[in-house]
Amino acid sequence: MSQAIRVAIQGEPGSFSEEAAVSLLGGDLQVLSFRHFDEVFRSTAAGEADVCLIPLENSLTGSIHRNYDLLRRHKLKINGELYLEVQHNLVVIPGVQFEEVSTVFSHPVALGQCERFFENNPHLEMRTSHDTSGSVRELMEQQQRNCGAIAGKRAAELFGGEVIMEAIQDNKANYTRFVLLSTQMKVPDDADKTSIVFSFRNVPGALFKSLSVFALRDIDLGKIESRPIHGRPWEYLFYLDFLACIKEERVSNALNHLREITEDLEVLGSYKRDEAVRTQGM
Repeated sequence: MSQAIRVAIQGEPGSFSEEAAVSLLGGDLQVLSFRHFDEVFRSTAAGEADVCLIPLENSLTGSIHRNYDLLRRHKLKINGELYLEVQHNLVVIPGVQFEEVSTVFSHPVALGQCERFFENNPHLEMRTSHDTSGSVRELMEQQQRNCGAIAGKRAAELFGGEVIMEAIQDNKANYTRFVLLSTQMKVPDDADKTSIVFSFRNVPGALFKSLSVFALRDIDLGKIESRPIHGRPWEYLFYLDFLACIKEERVSNALNHLREITEDLEVLGSYKRDEAVRTQGM
């Protein structure tokens, strides 16, 4: 029998991260749950987990900058991605009515994605928790009848909570992009997306020249993200996704050209693009 894959996630059982792990890797998993993203990265880099699944960006709130920084620090590689549709629900103790609820708690990102819900219900007080699923567990353990939690249906089912309002996020089209990370980069034959990070001296035209190496070869850029370089004020690392595989000759030529322009260039991964990107128009 094959050994279950050890996958590290931030969050408790029932979290969106666990749902993403099962969706991407299947059910034969040993899920290692951590409270903080730093712990997830460290456990994977140290070999305690085979892989980890980390959210990098959300369609409503944008990039999770902390995880871009941790990706670079721990030298992990991207081996896959998943766009998970995120639906936030109001969960309470079974039998509690909405009128009884005065406080709602969840992860800060989840609360931020439900701003209109709180605007429409100004009597509700927001309280932060380290995790969406953990907020439901805490709710049920403490039997807080005046409280509710924002989480997915998976967490409600796991801990015995009742969903009294569904899809309370600001926009129904709410997706989080998760990336699968490990210490080694594996490039499948059907890879069609690549992520890199690079930096250059702050001179006129440097960014234009860097991006032009892709335009000259008709390589479609997916996203660019800048992060400050510690110790070098007003200088930046640029994280770039493009829709092609490093095995292609035009990509090899583009990266060789980019190395001539930049100070530092690292390929973070070349992997299969999630099909949901195409079907959902992302």
